Amino acid sequence: MMRRKCSLSAIFLLCLALISLAINAVEVSYDERAITIDGKRKILFSGSIHYPRSTPEMWPYLIRKAKEGGLDVIETYVFWNAHEPQRRQYDFSGNLDLVRFIQTIQNEGLYAMLRIGPYIRGEWNYGGLPVWLHNIPNMKFRTNNPAFMDEMKTFTTLIVDTLKNEKLFASQGGPIIVAQIENEYGNVMHAYGDSGKEYVKWCAQLADSYQIGVPWVMCQQSDAPHSMINTCNGYYCDQFQPNNNNKPKIWTENWTGWYKNWGMQNPRRTAEDVAYAVASTMAVPILDELLEGHISLLLMTMTLLWMNMATVYTYFGKSVCFIGNAHQSRDATINFRNNEYTIPAWSVSILPNCSSEAYNTAKVNTQTSIMVKKDNGADEEEEYTLNWQWRQEPFMQMKNDQIIGTIDLTSSQLLDQKVVTNDASDYLWYITSFDIKENDPLWSKDFRIRVHTRGHVLHVFVNGKHVGTQHAKNGHFKFVYESKIKLVTGKNEISLLSTTVGLPNYGAFFENVEVGVLGPVELVAEGNDYDYDGDEIVQDLSKNKWNYKVGLHGEHEMHYSYQNSLRVWYTDGIPTHRIFVWYKTTFKSPIGDDPVVVDLSGLGKGHAWVNGNSIGRYWPSYLADEDGCSQKCDYRGTYSSNKCLSKCGKPSQRWYHVPRSFLRDDDQNTLVLFEELGGHPFDVKFRTVTVGKICANAYEGHALELECRENQVISEIRFASFGLPNGECGSFQKGRCESREALSVIKAQCLGKDRCSIQVSERTLGPTGCRVAQNRFAVEALCDIKVNEEVRKQ
Repeated sequence: MMRRKCSLSAIFLLCLALISLAINAVEVSYDERAITIDGKRKILFSGSIHYPRSTPEMWPYLIRKAKEGGLDVIETYVFWNAHEPQRRQYDFSGNLDLVRFIQTIQNEGLYAMLRIGPYIRGEWNYGGLPVWLHNIPNMKFRTNNPAFMDEMKTFTTLIVDTLKNEKLFASQGGPIIVAQIENEYGNVMHAYGDSGKEYVKWCAQLADSYQIGVPWVMCQQSDAPHSMINTCNGYYCDQFQPNNNNKPKIWTENWTGWYKNWGMQNPRRTAEDVAYAVASTMAVPILDELLEGHISLLLMTMTLLWMNMATVYTYFGKSVCFIGNAHQSRDATINFRNNEYTIPAWSVSILPNCSSEAYNTAKVNTQTSIMVKKDNGADEEEEYTLNWQWRQEPFMQMKNDQIIGTIDLTSSQLLDQKVVTNDASDYLWYITSFDIKENDPLWSKDFRIRVHTRGHVLHVFVNGKHVGTQHAKNGHFKFVYESKIKLVTGKNEISLLSTTVGLPNYGAFFENVEVGVLGPVELVAEGNDYDYDGDEIVQDLSKNKWNYKVGLHGEHEMHYSYQNSLRVWYTDGIPTHRIFVWYKTTFKSPIGDDPVVVDLSGLGKGHAWVNGNSIGRYWPSYLADEDGCSQKCDYRGTYSSNKCLSKCGKPSQRWYHVPRSFLRDDDQNTLVLFEELGGHPFDVKFRTVTVGKICANAYEGHALELECRENQVISEIRFASFGLPNGECGSFQKGRCESREALSVIKAQCLGKDRCSIQVSERTLGPTGCRVAQNRFAVEALCDIKVNEEVRKQ
């Protein structure tokens, strides 16, 4: 009897589970117009948050802000080399907890797009592929290669099964509505020939086999198989069309900027150009949602003038019009349906009723927030200073003809660095020795060493002494190091430390790009008798016995870990401008909850840790070129990565984010630095980041909105002009005409508040006297934590 009751209970619970699943699960599909959810077409705006690039404590805030900004979907890659750093050794802890990240998205009420890849590029080391793949026999990446496909299938299956088990696909009631296999393979597929085509088919078959109940996409894959939706990545996707009339147009990556390299200026893409690209590309799905109709679409496109276009969409007698001007410098006055419209160059106007302009992409109504760094408030009574300690990183690798420490590998040839390190460290020692006799033809007082390398940095040591360092410049990683050296008769030792700051991640066969000391490594002497007639005498050491040591001594000893950092370090005679030094200091956690950053100015190149957590590589001594920057940035014209550059002659990066979850409650925080090139730590300082200044532009007929951070209020109006103001944020100037009332109006409406909104019109802000079609309102204000009574009375 008891057994029967248990069975009935089990059946009842199972029924409840099935009912719950049926209630929460949604059907995700697509037609030629859009992704559909439960049969209804959806316009989905997405943004990327990559979980390993933040911390679990940050995820809810980031996702919430994305939702507040109007996003529906959070995209993320899946990072194979982070999850499987060693073959069959998996890591889903901490900021690699993919399940927790997807659940956080769901908890915030958003959808997710899972971009499994597992090749991702993503400005991530080795494109997200683990380096150990390269060392598997008969391995060829991303082609019809059994070794690669077996490993890819194993990892992809692990990810899909893990998320299935947690019921995170939309068909199970989860937030994942789209998944992706491979990434931008179409850009390089031609290099693989027929094997590449077979590989694409195999990828699609693998994806289909998982039966996850949501659509799969392939980015930049014009020949994507029928079951895959091919999508567009790029600055502009207005010319993109799916490879099948039954597939929707999806823009998976709208490149709102570009990445930086070490020694590169700061690239920026304007909001106006991004808006132009979006309006040009997304017209059809926008209308689909606005008019809530899916039948009887009348599409009419008319060429009005050269490079000017009007597009009309009509549903059941309702129309929406888009008027575009693709000219890069000339504004256009267009007569459309007996009305004149002035369309600025390189812009699109949207007319919801085909008569009045509601939006123009060149007139972006948006706020610019200027962030400021504030002093660490942990010590209010006196100026906060950091007290430094240090340890030397040994660079002598041989003593009494013996290698110091553990040899990882010995070979009679120069090896690819990644083959030896397996990406366990940025550093690899190449160590060899040789004998010179007095009667050796090579013997000379004037020796040089010549090293051919393809690393980012090369340090050269001869007989335990540093003789020189050289680094690659401007993306040319293959270079030759050459300098004079002193040798002795008898045994001589050469130690070469090759340093990388990441491995190649893009291009056909990128896995075959070798890094490290490729050779030859040569000793060069001047001919000193008649037999050599003054020519060079060269001895190639490339076939010598080479000993390899992976990593630094301090890495093996884990100097950077919190526990090890508590050990005794030197406190006297802090060395500066010396290579291979470990620095350590302690600091208190900055007061408040604003983001924390550390300024690594004054240092050369190296790596930084806070309480044992890596905050990244640094290289502030590598300055960007002095040329190529411009004070003004013209949004008009096609964007490229060398347009609108700034920070010429400056470090590529000096400020590093320190997540507050890295900080300790007891304020006993440690910062550990490994300084590789030689700098000093005395300019290092911790700051908090907050909004200091806000600027806004709004055009007549729209609302101007100002907003400080949650713990701030608008404390001062620095500039306000309604009429024809000139300039940009930080350099606004009054134009030839303006309202006299605008400043007092915005002070009354905004001072002392955390946010405010004002309708931009002469009725609200006063007459301007400007005889123009549309006035502009420009405002610059300050944000502060609190406002004194005098400010409140202004």
